Amino acid sequence: MQLEKIITLANKKVLLRFLAMERSLRATGCKLPLWVIPYDDDRFELPENAMWWPIPEISDWLKKEQAHPTCIKYQCLTTSNYQYVDSDVIFLQNPEQVLTEKKGFITSCGHWRHPALTVTAQSTAILRERSTHWMQQVFNAGQYACDRALYTTPELQKRCLDPRYAETCLQSKYLDQPGLNLLVHLAQVPIHNLTLPPYGMESTWAGDYPDENFRTTWTSPERMPYVIHWAGRNGDIARPIDRLFLDYLTAAEQSQLDQELAVSKRRQAQIRHSPLELLRRFNRSTKVFLAKWNE
Repeated sequence: MQLEKIITLANKKVLLRFLAMERSLRATGCKLPLWVIPYDDDRFELPENAMWWPIPEISDWLKKEQAHPTCIKYQCLTTSNYQYVDSDVIFLQNPEQVLTEKKGFITSCGHWRHPALTVTAQSTAILRERSTHWMQQVFNAGQYACDRALYTTPELQKRCLDPRYAETCLQSKYLDQPGLNLLVHLAQVPIHNLTLPPYGMESTWAGDYPDENFRTTWTSPERMPYVIHWAGRNGDIARPIDRLFLDYLTAAEQSQLDQELAVSKRRQAQIRHSPLELLRRFNRSTKVFLAKWNE
């Protein structure tokens, strides 16, 4: 595909991650414009060659439907020739060069190993009808590219509101990920995952690299991941591979990030030990016990 832009999602809360992502992109030599979907109204001053990309017709509609704010990423499906990344990503290679010969919808994640977070019961039934290999087609909603627009705005809204899909697209507890997967599959665009044959790119998830030897498998440009994604690991910047991210921040920015992570950890600990969360865990455990008892 001929990439025309890089798209991301951000607000001021993720500014430091955004800065590392943007700086890593430019370090690869990519000069494409960066389109930033506003997560909310808490915006910040963007760097050169970046612009905010709101589509009020979509964002206002999603708010009306009480969908999670991350579902605003659905608007990517209305444009073409883009690479989307969440803000907790850095680039190792120029996406223009990596994707130049690729067509269709391109992902590069390992969710084919653990697809549970990419689907709902509703969408699983639909995907199973399409193929027994459906697990190889699911993807992480934080990193993907596509050479074509899959929907107009009215088409997108109509499909999300369809009773056959609304639970997945507008009400999923896994935020936007199941909805994006279902919407892409329903558009019948060819899906290619670069971590699967015939490509064989190594993992793009930081969590798959626990030690100092994280570069061992990156033996060629084809096997080297072109992005590294810290999905689910934002509260723990302690592995050797995390230096790839931290090196794009100044000393002052790193100190600020440490403070933000410390606050986040305390908040998460408070939530885990709150009476409501303890009650939820008890209820879940009770359901599991009763299910096994009735087997």
